[in-house]
Amino acid sequence: MAVISSFSALRYDTDVAGALTDLVAPPYDVIEGNRRYIYWAKSDHNITHLTLPDSPEEAGRKLAQWRESGVLVEEAPALYWISHEYIGPDEITRTREGIAGSIEATPYSEGKVLAHEATHAAAREGRLKLLRATRTQLEPILLVYDGDPPVGRPEREPDIDITLVGEQIQIWRLPDSELELEGPLVIADGHHRYETAVAFREEEPSATHTFAVLVSSRSPGLEIFPTHRVAREVGVNPFGMMCSTWDPTALTLYRHENYFRLDSEDELDAREIEQYELRGVEYTSDAQEAIRAVDEGHAGLAFLLRAPTVAQVFKYARRGETMPPKSTYFYPKLTSGLLLHPV
Repeated sequence: MAVISSFSALRYDTDVAGALTDLVAPPYDVIEGNRRYIYWAKSDHNITHLTLPDSPEEAGRKLAQWRESGVLVEEAPALYWISHEYIGPDEITRTREGIAGSIEATPYSEGKVLAHEATHAAAREGRLKLLRATRTQLEPILLVYDGDPPVGRPEREPDIDITLVGEQIQIWRLPDSELELEGPLVIADGHHRYETAVAFREEEPSATHTFAVLVSSRSPGLEIFPTHRVAREVGVNPFGMMCSTWDPTALTLYRHENYFRLDSEDELDAREIEQYELRGVEYTSDAQEAIRAVDEGHAGLAFLLRAPTVAQVFKYARRGETMPPKSTYFYPKLTSGLLLHPV
């Protein structure tokens, strides 16, 4: 069994900090390049001033100032129920629900938390420096467990209710407690942040836990979307049967205004296409965007992939195997800035 525990969250006081819509942002790893300045400009207290600072030391100073001035306040220990309504890349509206809380940061070798993707040392080191400076988990990771939720959504008005573009997030405080869930837990999103928490625990034995949102594999709103590949060229030419349009149930190649259905011998399309030695590859979750890139001459061809299933992710994680990069896209990403987890 896995355990999720209450924690004393830091939360924006909107009477001091301003409107919550100006304070939150996507996770650090999807804000590319200078896009952080768009969020910085929304508010001097936007969460990206901490998650994407000029330096870790600057983030540490700002966090301390925000706590001292009342921009961030510490709540009594609690768990949280989070409801995230969203419109997916397929334009279907769904609601993903989970429990936010504190979980023990343990090495993968213990088998309590499992990975399905490889990480990069440079990214881990950057997050570790930030954690040292702030001593706060600024963003949650997304974990999946294979069982029914031990509690349900409270039957009252939410404590936090925020509407963003194409999304509505509602949060309810739950009683101070510990809940048991079917383990092991599988990381859906946030491998670098989780491994950073494990590394920080080795330096600071008191920092035993990290911040996570746990979603049941049976949640109707838990969806994995594909990440399509757009390539300048390939080293090995793929061959397939021409078809009239994109078939979302099959691995499909788009080239010269034609679609080709490719036979896949591997259950993972992301691994199947490695044989074609893609060059100048870029990624998108939008199939039409991939097709336009070819039509407009920005790329030579596009591979339109099928997403793996949650069951496949669990299978690979339990076997200790990693999927190729960009194999899974658990949509939507968790919003940063709603709750923070001091360590």
